[in-house]
Amino acid sequence: MRPEDIEELHYITPIANMGSICRIGIISHAKVEKVPHESVAMDEIQARRKKVVVPGGRPLHQYVNLYFHARNPMMFKRKEVHKQLCVLRIDKAVLNLNQVVVTDGNASSDYVRFYSAAVGLRVIDGYLVFARYWNHDDPIEKFRHASTKCSEVLVPEKVSKDLILGAYVSCQESKAALYDIIREIKPDFSISVNPDLFFQ
Repeated sequence: MRPEDIEELHYITPIANMGSICRIGIISHAKVEKVPHESVAMDEIQARRKKVVVPGGRPLHQYVNLYFHARNPMMFKRKEVHKQLCVLRIDKAVLNLNQVVVTDGNASSDYVRFYSAAVGLRVIDGYLVFARYWNHDDPIEKFRHASTKCSEVLVPEKVSKDLILGAYVSCQESKAALYDIIREIKPDFSISVNPDLFFQ
């Protein structure tokens, strides 16, 4: 993958969290525990992520985790609650921040590798990351592709609200709900309806 292949990065979050995100930015799992919020995460996955320490870095829960593309296995597992979710569009300039880490799969996987941003982009297969589907007849290939689809960009502690470019939602109902939350904070916030991103 090359930097020019990336238009933006993605962050999946419940719409209900957008008030605090527009005020303070996106904060790590460890920090957000002190802020009232809703979570899209699955408990079993978070229990696994809690045990992970990024090589040469800090515990995984001290990073904000972004995706290269939100139409991935994580979103597929949450497609039934699509009306409650939004995908934030994050400026790819975040890749230039200090101590940002890129993974070649889900960061809690037993087989994942961690890289600096520059090295990680060269290693990850962009064709697999941005592929529309990840099903394969070979179960090993399916597992590998699904993991690659969930490659992450790990940002220490926080992503500034200034790096949030806008949001995608799955339907007009969700767009109205999101706008109701943020209109007094950020009335010019860009909200686009993109049902395909949410498997709708």
